[in-house]
Amino acid sequence: MAGPQQHILRKIFRHQLGLFGAVIIAIAVIISFLGNIITLDKTKNANQINLPVALLKPLSRVTFFEIPSGKQQNMAGIWWNGKYEPLKSIAIQSCKIDKDTAILTLYHPEKKVILEKIVLSGDKKTYHIVNKTFLLGTDGFGRDVLSRIIMGTRVSLSVGLVAVLISLLIGTTLGLMSGYFRGRTDTVISWFINVIWSLPTMLLVVAISFALGKGFWQIFIAIGLSSWVEVARVVRGQVFSIREKEYIQAAKVLGFSSSRIMFRHILPNLKSSLIVLAVSIFGSAILLESGLSFLGLGIAPPAPSWGMMIKENFGYIMFDSAYLAIVPGLAIMLLVMAFNFLGIALRDALDIHLQ
Repeated sequence: MAGPQQHILRKIFRHQLGLFGAVIIAIAVIISFLGNIITLDKTKNANQINLPVALLKPLSRVTFFEIPSGKQQNMAGIWWNGKYEPLKSIAIQSCKIDKDTAILTLYHPEKKVILEKIVLSGDKKTYHIVNKTFLLGTDGFGRDVLSRIIMGTRVSLSVGLVAVLISLLIGTTLGLMSGYFRGRTDTVISWFINVIWSLPTMLLVVAISFALGKGFWQIFIAIGLSSWVEVARVVRGQVFSIREKEYIQAAKVLGFSSSRIMFRHILPNLKSSLIVLAVSIFGSAILLESGLSFLGLGIAPPAPSWGMMIKENFGYIMFDSAYLAIVPGLAIMLLVMAFNFLGIALRDALDIHLQ
């Protein structure tokens, strides 16, 4: 009885881990969807630089004197591209308005008194006094760390989604053709798969990114073009056995075309394996993009990539601001781990042999 009981307990444990992973992924999707709406720094890429407030500790609270840009934006524009940066955003200790002049006592970590006067002219320029609380502090450029973590979620999930779509499209097509037609078609496609399989993934992505050029979408496509091999191998192996089933032979006798048999009769039977592979590729793509960004070969700054954030703050690990590099590292670990847990649970749920 110990064997069956242990097997049931392991299955329940994996199921619970899968639920945990699904919850983490759902939270990440919601955060990435809301994006600029919930960030403290609502500018594009959460990249508002303010050097006087650089390296603030978590939960630091600072008052800012801001003069908005005056440009009009709708809610959809703010949600996708963020707000325009204000004309002025000055960290202050206090502010006094004397007629058309603002007398500011500038923020200073050591409470030194530094005054600055700003002339307020016309009705077009209005000023705001804003209190901001940096929950995770600021980085070396004075940018809000939490805002960049939130916007980095959108980047990571976008990378995973594009990689999954490209890898499923290429891998499934080549795997179906190789497993169904066999013969010379299988020989050529298998040779191509083995060649790509033999190349290190990181080296392949770097080569493709150099060929496509450095950019936001180029990196996404490069990662997708390097992730299809596993899909093709799995699909090819399963098609070998499925094509010998009675209903496939009956379809051939009825004169159905090869494309109809492959995409309408064989492909639906592969959906369980493809779902598990898609979840696995999603996590791998996020990890790969973070590694490329850390090496300086990924998404170009100021895009808030988690790997880039680790690279920018790597020098603070030996000091009391190590959390600047640890927080994005934990975000990468948590999201990749969530996809792995979900993949294991889906494999248990969809694999008929394990059931």
